[in-house]
Amino acid sequence: MDLQIQKPTAAFIGASWLALMVGAGSYVIGLWNAQMQLNEKGYYFTVLMYGLFASVSLQKSVRDRMEGTKVTSLYFGLCWISVGLCMLLLMVGLWNATLAPSEKGFYGMAFLLSLFGGVAVQKNVRDLALFADAAGSIEVGLPKA
Repeated sequence: MDLQIQKPTAAFIGASWLALMVGAGSYVIGLWNAQMQLNEKGYYFTVLMYGLFASVSLQKSVRDRMEGTKVTSLYFGLCWISVGLCMLLLMVGLWNATLAPSEKGFYGMAFLLSLFGGVAVQKNVRDLALFADAAGSIEVGLPKA
């Protein structure tokens, strides 16, 4: 499959970084100011970090498969399970939390915005690297790898 490499626009790159920073920043600031025990704050922070890693790993695996790079079915399945599991962990934690419904909604939306931003930033990083490789090999006259 021949993929067309398009350079992401500055607006999309900026919006992706903004989504990641606003989502993760809001989530962490909310945790910092929350009236909950430290172990509960640690749980929600760990779920955020796990979710970011899982979503970026899944996006990378999908992209690798799309570009013809071998990704084992086991790893690909684990990526999907990890994304689902981190969302389930957040939902169970929020369901059982003694927070106001508006706070629960805030954490859920900030979490989803963070995951979206993480995936979009990783996509942009990958697109820019491919674009630079393609432009570099064309400029120097070398075949694409």
